[in-house]
Amino acid sequence: MIDLERHDGGVCVLRMRDGENRFTNEFLGRFSAALDEVERSEGPAALVTTGDGKFWSNGLALDALAGRSAAEVGAYLREVHRLFARVLAFPRATVAAIGGHAFAGGAMLALAHDFRVMRADRGFVCLPEVDLRLPLQPGMTALIAARLPAQAAHEAIVTGRRYGGADALARGIVDEAVAEAEVLPRAIERARELAGKDPATLAALKRGLYAGALAVLEAPGV
Repeated sequence: MIDLERHDGGVCVLRMRDGENRFTNEFLGRFSAALDEVERSEGPAALVTTGDGKFWSNGLALDALAGRSAAEVGAYLREVHRLFARVLAFPRATVAAIGGHAFAGGAMLALAHDFRVMRADRGFVCLPEVDLRLPLQPGMTALIAARLPAQAAHEAIVTGRRYGGADALARGIVDEAVAEAEVLPRAIERARELAGKDPATLAALKRGLYAGALAVLEAPGV
């Protein structure tokens, strides 16, 4: 489901291998365990998150929530928020290598990374909640608002538009749009350039920069 590969220069590639890479409880646990391993790294380290196949991540496992109690749904959403918060404030540099679709919660997970490199000719980033009739949780809204230019966040949320690589780059949703073969190498290169940053300092800077969003994401309620 999730593998962690070590590359030269301290780069750790977290590879999601579960088809649509939805946020099941097992997925969330394994992702967190992989982050633990990266966080324990000695010396230079940075994280690249990639996905195999058509989807980078299709987000929340909504099907698994059918028939669950309100308390169970709330507990699940808190775990999702914790993942977003952890990536947003991660004490190492983070880069999302988006070679497929990043949809809904998957797009939010990508936004929580420091940088995003996207395939130019295929795949999209989309926040579809307006068309799914699913209001965003406050923590999700705070994350999107913190990580996107204001007009880009507004357009993405109220239209549910699917952004290909060129459009995503033009709106500041991603930092690079490149050929398929270059997505992961460029993400690794970006990560390697930042692997030597001091983790304690980096974490403190991120927590200061995103204090508002983190306060909402890390709140005990949803």
